[in-house]
Amino acid sequence: MRPALRMMVSALLLAATGMASADVPPSVLLEAVRGDLTQGRADQGLQSLGQVLAQDPHNAEAHNLQCRIYLQEQRWGDAIKSCQAAVKLMPDNSSYHLWLARALGEKADRVAFFTAFKMAKQIHVEFETAARLDPHSASALSDLGEFYVDAPGIVGGGIEKAEPVAQQLEAFAPDRAHYLRARIAENQKDYARAEEEYKAAISASKDPADAWMELASFYRKRQRWDDMIEAVHKGAALDTQHGVASADGASVLIRANRDLPFARQLLEQYLASSDKSEDAPAFQTHVQLGKLLNGMGDAPEAQQQFAAAVELAKDYQAGTQAATNSGR
Repeated sequence: MRPALRMMVSALLLAATGMASADVPPSVLLEAVRGDLTQGRADQGLQSLGQVLAQDPHNAEAHNLQCRIYLQEQRWGDAIKSCQAAVKLMPDNSSYHLWLARALGEKADRVAFFTAFKMAKQIHVEFETAARLDPHSASALSDLGEFYVDAPGIVGGGIEKAEPVAQQLEAFAPDRAHYLRARIAENQKDYARAEEEYKAAISASKDPADAWMELASFYRKRQRWDDMIEAVHKGAALDTQHGVASADGASVLIRANRDLPFARQLLEQYLASSDKSEDAPAFQTHVQLGKLLNGMGDAPEAQQQFAAAVELAKDYQAGTQAATNSGR
């Protein structure tokens, strides 16, 4: 059964039975939370998780989902605590170690150098543990490979460690292998080879829309504006359901300050779509669109977008602050 259909069935079940929230089985609540996670309903998801954890404080999946919503809201400390709880309860779960590594990584990007340096060693351990526990997880291996590319050797990084990870990925996720090799080439300033690898990732991908947006991001960093815009448009044309690739393409254009009307179109299409993603929470997208509209001189519509973000995630600081500033 498709995830969206499972969500609809769960909602209908609750409505038909008229069960009080305290009587709803944790499994049903968690299924609903997974829908909240992808649709960007942070407040609703956290409320349901509070009910689950009140019934079962040792529910590892509830702690993991809580961590992921906190990550969406950019509440890094809360996310780390929840992910640590999930790992402690189920230490053999690869996904839980992966999310803990991601939460630690986000926090490390925003603290002083020496604190980040100390955290990097733990991040390294968590990424390697995730990959060891599930050597066929494309997500775990991809994140580990990128850690090796970005981190210095003193904390466990190193380009020489990334290529063996790419070789592992070749067997079951060739597009991610090419992406990782593109990142390696970029790090080595071999931009011609990087471009070839990004294009190879498009050819190998089952969902090339996302890969086109990764190529567009590469062009943005190289300031190849025409190529960037062309890549975004090609990716958007393939993203017929207006999913996360559209949101990513809009972000590329906004960061480059190019083709902003098309960026607006992509964000509006994503928000209207049912094919949303945890990777681009709706409340973050509302804020992004609001800022874009403000810059384009449409303050009233921008205010509506900020308000929509607060409706979904009242504790999302960026959304709350943007709404306050826009209303002045």
